[in-house]
Amino acid sequence: MATSPLRIGIAGCGSVMRGPYTNQIRRMLSAGMAIEVTAACDTDPARRKIAEDRFGEVLFTTDYRELVTSSDVDLVLVLTSMPQHGPIARAALEAGKHVLVEKPMSVSLSEAAELLELSKQSKGLLVPAPHVVLSPTFQEISRRIHRGEIGQVLQARAIYGWNGPSWGKWFYSPGGGSMFDLGVYNVTSLTALLGPAQRVTAMTGIARPERVVDGEKMKVQAEDTAHILIDFGGDVFAVVTTGFTMQRYRCPAIEIYGSEGTIQMLGDDWDPDGFELWRNDVGAWQIHGETLPDWPWTDGLRHMVECIQNGTRPLITPEHGYHVLEIMLKAQEAGRTGQAQLIESTFTPPSFVEEAERVPVHLIHDPANQ
Repeated sequence: MATSPLRIGIAGCGSVMRGPYTNQIRRMLSAGMAIEVTAACDTDPARRKIAEDRFGEVLFTTDYRELVTSSDVDLVLVLTSMPQHGPIARAALEAGKHVLVEKPMSVSLSEAAELLELSKQSKGLLVPAPHVVLSPTFQEISRRIHRGEIGQVLQARAIYGWNGPSWGKWFYSPGGGSMFDLGVYNVTSLTALLGPAQRVTAMTGIARPERVVDGEKMKVQAEDTAHILIDFGGDVFAVVTTGFTMQRYRCPAIEIYGSEGTIQMLGDDWDPDGFELWRNDVGAWQIHGETLPDWPWTDGLRHMVECIQNGTRPLITPEHGYHVLEIMLKAQEAGRTGQAQLIESTFTPPSFVEEAERVPVHLIHDPANQ
């Protein structure tokens, strides 16, 4: 029996919709997935034409509440500026819709907590970006770590940054910043590989107090540079370097250092380029090329649609999104106060190995793991 198309309503018709998600939807349609875009929303009415040029005649509105309550929408794709993510996701969950919300799921921890509770009660699924755990490279790295190929994990580091966007003043306004836009990828990757964090501290700041954005000079009000130190317990630490402060860099996105070796992701964690593995017993770097060079960072939409249509649970969970947000918000607080912050939330990381294959890789000083 044919599956009825899942009807998608898009909130936010800016650059993220125009390129990456339009391409993702076209890939899904070309693969024969039963989906259709039925509605779009943007505060700029001129963007109606942008939506219709890509998806044909759709319901267009400047009020997201009309979108999320439409009977012609099953899944709401939230692609607006970051401060709007939480309110739109909440309204969509309250309307019983499935929700994929771009990162971060909210810029407020209390609002994110409400989303987490709503996701447990709503008929719809909540899938927060980023979708890094879906890449084949990430999953293979995770398997090798949890099979014990680098021994006990002792330390880790991650990096992601660039010069910053010249559009969208909200990137540099309260509720924006490089941590929410860029660092979120690294924090998501590290916690998915190593498990929940226990404590965080950071140095954060505004390295470039003025920017020219959308052709106008503006004062930067959100942190554009950060070094975040994450404590995973058992003296296992990781550092994230992120900012709108990097013209270029030539180092792996993620490195995990173990007692018997090192594994590092090449490229960026949202756009991996394979990985390298050092094992002491081999005595050489082993290079593993990217198995899916065209893997898109928008892949969460495909995954979510498949989960909805097959009745399975997504690998990406609201609990993980909340945990990542708590780390970032408390890193900001630590940067402003100089005081390390305890992380109260937890989550269950995705697993890509059979339980019989799993060996302890964390908490090296835990006597249970000796």
